[in-house]
Amino acid sequence: MKNKYPISRRDFIRLSSAVAAGVSIVPFASSFTNKAPSPLKRNFGRINFKVSTLGLGGQASLQWTPDDVNPEAIILKAFDLGVNYFDTSNLYGPSQLNYHKAFSTLNLIPGKSNYNKKLRRNIKLTSKTLMRWGKPGWPEREHVRNVSNGENVACAIGDLKRSLSQIFGDGEGFYPDGAYLDIMLVHSITGIEEVDVLYKGLDTPLNTNDNFGALVALRDYRDGTNHTGTNPKHEKLIKHIGFSGHHNPAAMIDMIQRDEYDILDAMLVSVNANDKLYFNMLNNVLPLAKAKGLGVIGMKVFADAVMYHKEPRFSLTPADVYRKVGSPTLPSNELIAYVLNSPYVDTLIIGIGNIDDDPLNCQLTQNFYAAQIKPNTLSEQEQKQIEEKTSKVRNGQTNYFQLPKVNLSAPRDITFTNLDNKTRITWQTAFAAEVPIAYYEIMQNGKSIGQVKHQPQVSKNKPFSFKTDLTEASSIEVFTVDEQGNRA
Repeated sequence: MKNKYPISRRDFIRLSSAVAAGVSIVPFASSFTNKAPSPLKRNFGRINFKVSTLGLGGQASLQWTPDDVNPEAIILKAFDLGVNYFDTSNLYGPSQLNYHKAFSTLNLIPGKSNYNKKLRRNIKLTSKTLMRWGKPGWPEREHVRNVSNGENVACAIGDLKRSLSQIFGDGEGFYPDGAYLDIMLVHSITGIEEVDVLYKGLDTPLNTNDNFGALVALRDYRDGTNHTGTNPKHEKLIKHIGFSGHHNPAAMIDMIQRDEYDILDAMLVSVNANDKLYFNMLNNVLPLAKAKGLGVIGMKVFADAVMYHKEPRFSLTPADVYRKVGSPTLPSNELIAYVLNSPYVDTLIIGIGNIDDDPLNCQLTQNFYAAQIKPNTLSEQEQKQIEEKTSKVRNGQTNYFQLPKVNLSAPRDITFTNLDNKTRITWQTAFAAEVPIAYYEIMQNGKSIGQVKHQPQVSKNKPFSFKTDLTEASSIEVFTVDEQGNRA
């Protein structure tokens, strides 16, 4: 992988100035040479890897390719820049086949005489499945989706093998020995019903004569085991398992909290400067994922181009792909900096519509330099300025993929247990609005009798807890208090 970039000293100075305009966020040195700095990297959760702050998204022109765009060239340019995280999915049309073309050029096909094993170890490649069940013959359940582009894909394992075949093999089912995905994500979790299916065989006894969720089956292909009967060759085809979500923070929290089995290592999450206008990820999901040790990948920084030119809906055709670098009123570098300012985000994937030899007109180059930012670089005022700009785009109605805003919630599932003339109170985490939760206050007849500091609740089996000598539980209430003193 290259550590130098094909940009002249003159263009590097111009580019640095352009990216830094408006918000002083890019930590460039005061003196310039014709060598650009190596890309900034962050620890990727508990995965032993330093990930570049910009990753290449698998959609945009890799999926809906305009006639005058070469998707292979986009992937190759990302490698040249030093990007080391690459995203795709079985749902993204030709995206995986475009990776095959680029990987063939880069000698990343196992089994070939020129296979570059070192380069393969130095990147992270992720694909996704929208299949919730672990083997074929699954029952239909309300609110549980099972979707794939593969005609013969009947479960999550079918998607896994299809990804390997399209990226490394013949696209018809064959994949070579040594082919693997670094991460397989169960994609786009939307509700608790889907989480229930995914954990079937883990939360419940594993019955191989019945069906089971995708997680226990994917674990077999991570560990080389065959507990589910779906991996008779004891193949190891994935290094890590994770999930993604755009829609429902409550379901994503449930997905994380139920992992008592060392299954999840990564999470892909929608997050942008309008996130707090919705049931937000920033204050609810991201801190929990980081506390659990997950590698966190951000997405939808431009709300799937709705921030710029598209109506609020999923993209469908090449005409939906945005090919400019931001806009005069909404610089793209500010939106990127807003997300990567979070200490909870390790890398940010962005789909690329257009690359150009002129770095000032190249989305990939511009996004790369905008991503050279360390956590907690923006001031609170700078963050609010960016939020104010994006809130004016379509009156804030940009995140069509996300649930509407919820108010600060009360503690959930409060229980009272009397033991030895004491009362033990337990509760599950509350949900935050646009301000993080600070603490929980326990009241008796309008008088405070104690506080419990809020922190990410990593397991349902480890609820918040408070003990009191009071035995009359009916007179006790528990309130959520956020950092601005709001109560619920």
